[in-house]
Amino acid sequence: MLVPTPMSPNPIQVRYETLLEVAQSIVAHRQLSTLFTDLSRCLKSLVTFDFIVLTLLDPKSQTVRLHILETDRAVVGEAQHEVAGEETPTALSLRERRPYYAPDAQALGRFPRVQQLIQANGCESFCTLPLFTAQGDLGGLTFGSTQKNAYSPEDIEFMEHVARQVAIAVENALNAEAARAYEGQLAQERDRLRALLEVNNAAVSCLSMRSLFQTVASALRRIFGLDFASIMTYDGEKDVLRLKVLDFPDSQGAMQEDAEIPVANTLAGIIFRGREGRVLETEDIRRMSPVTNTIMEREGLRSICATPMIFLGETLGMLSVGSRQAGFFNPEDIPFYTQVAGQIAIALQNALSFKRIEELNAHLAEEKVYLEDEIRTDNRFEDIIGQSRALKAILKQVETVAPTDSTVLIYGETGTGKELLARAIHDLSARRQGTFVKLNCAAIPTGLLESEMFGHEKGAFTGAIAQRLGRFELAHRGTIFMDEVGEIPLELQTKLLRVLQEREFERLGSSRTIQTDARLVTATNRNLAEMVEQRQFRADLYYRLNVFPITAPALRERRDDIPLLVRYFVQQFARRMNRRITHIPAESMQALERYAWPGNIRELQNFIERAVILSPGPSLEAPVRELTRVPVRPAAPAASTASAVTLADAEREAIERALEESGGKVGGETGAAARLGMKRTTLQAKMRKLGLDKSK
Repeated sequence: MLVPTPMSPNPIQVRYETLLEVAQSIVAHRQLSTLFTDLSRCLKSLVTFDFIVLTLLDPKSQTVRLHILETDRAVVGEAQHEVAGEETPTALSLRERRPYYAPDAQALGRFPRVQQLIQANGCESFCTLPLFTAQGDLGGLTFGSTQKNAYSPEDIEFMEHVARQVAIAVENALNAEAARAYEGQLAQERDRLRALLEVNNAAVSCLSMRSLFQTVASALRRIFGLDFASIMTYDGEKDVLRLKVLDFPDSQGAMQEDAEIPVANTLAGIIFRGREGRVLETEDIRRMSPVTNTIMEREGLRSICATPMIFLGETLGMLSVGSRQAGFFNPEDIPFYTQVAGQIAIALQNALSFKRIEELNAHLAEEKVYLEDEIRTDNRFEDIIGQSRALKAILKQVETVAPTDSTVLIYGETGTGKELLARAIHDLSARRQGTFVKLNCAAIPTGLLESEMFGHEKGAFTGAIAQRLGRFELAHRGTIFMDEVGEIPLELQTKLLRVLQEREFERLGSSRTIQTDARLVTATNRNLAEMVEQRQFRADLYYRLNVFPITAPALRERRDDIPLLVRYFVQQFARRMNRRITHIPAESMQALERYAWPGNIRELQNFIERAVILSPGPSLEAPVRELTRVPVRPAAPAASTASAVTLADAEREAIERALEESGGKVGGETGAAARLGMKRTTLQAKMRKLGLDKSK
């Protein structure tokens, strides 16, 4: 029996079966590297080659990049080589839409750049096939051999079929890579938009700078997988960058919040002054700043992106992000982080503005107590009332000293209107648009007087639960009126003297010096010269205060003004109490003029208020009988022009006036004794002692 001899395989059939296998590989692979591994395995038994080279055409730059995809030989030169399109066989084969075959590669003179690479790798012949589809030109597929004239026309025809299949595979792979790149770009854009949204939300909702910074730094680190994020703000007074927020969970402690970094001669200062973002790697940091490099090495950071925070041309600080991976950032990241830094700068400016508004509101809340010119609710002292010669002389002095910035010391008894004179000095000065601040040194406990004058910080002493501005700070560019200045203790007089000389002070509990431009007007009813002699008042402070002394006259020295003052007060109190008083009895006015008024204008004001209360009709019913009591006058201050009056003189004057009003009658309900509020026998004894004759 004859056994049939197996037929040898048909070469053409084998080749087309190989093409089918290539097509299946194309379907199974989406990456060029794995595709050409399988392609090399399938073709080695059918086509002689020592390497396969893929050249891809860049349509924008019109260059081709050579990728040596498969070879068993050691490659000499770069595995990826970029050559101008016209200098390659790929461009020629694409233009002519047919293979370019070089049977003797060593004799190739048309493409010198390609020939150099071919000769270096021992290639003797090669065939380049164009790769193109209906969508456009892709590049070329080159089969190379170490033998000359390695390929027959049948081999080239077969390679053309292979090239058509490979073109489809290359197009699919490039499309897949583009899709992946686009998806990555979309994911990156999505993350960036989400980060910007969180930054904007923080800018809108966080008025506190610290909460704003913490939210922003945490969002950046979380969204982009950063190891480190920090925000620094610029302190112009110290010329330093202060690390306000550090979001670094795995920190080794080389960085600390609130650390101060000098702007001069530091890497942070270079970026801050340069006003442009920078990406820095380990080598850059080591070259530019050894100190910063030491910190980075200790923390393990290898890649940094730092961008200044700029708002309306002003650099407010700096945003820094970092990673422990080298090359984590690239220059393309700078525009995004610059945008984030710009948003933070806007939010920072808003937060600073909000803080400033809060400070101004607090300042105004404390200042409004003293802005009596603007917020008066009553008109008790719209003007200084009076036409007497003594008052006009004083107002002339006020008019003379007001335009200057000299210190004024006002002497006078209690109730003579020293505050009104101080306010008049302020109103006639160039500081009238500023604040007029009052401080009664006798009405404040000694332990709190320093705090009232200069202010205090939170926690400066027990009970200091918040920062408080002092009167000198409130009176900046205005006037401060210190009444009863003689009551200031000696230890505080030294600080007041410093304010007058240096125009600066510190709040209690603070070391920061505050400049003040406040004019000082003081008042007292004590004899400061005698207090200096008794070492109860500093002589140097007395001379500083006594630059321009003014004496407010007592009411008994300006009796001509009493009718004007009486009518003024009657109108004021009648209007306030919704009364209508049109008549003041002559005998009442005469009694008011004769009285000595030891309490001066304040006593007169209170007396008229009581009189208006007691007057149900249009006529003022003043309780003038109360004025017949013997007044005890306080001693006039040293600078006063009032003459000394003894108690005997005052008693003599009061008894004579009472006898005159009673028609010389001593006893009885309408007698002088009843008017003076004493017994008849007591009055008679005083009359004998004073040598008063009843008949007279």
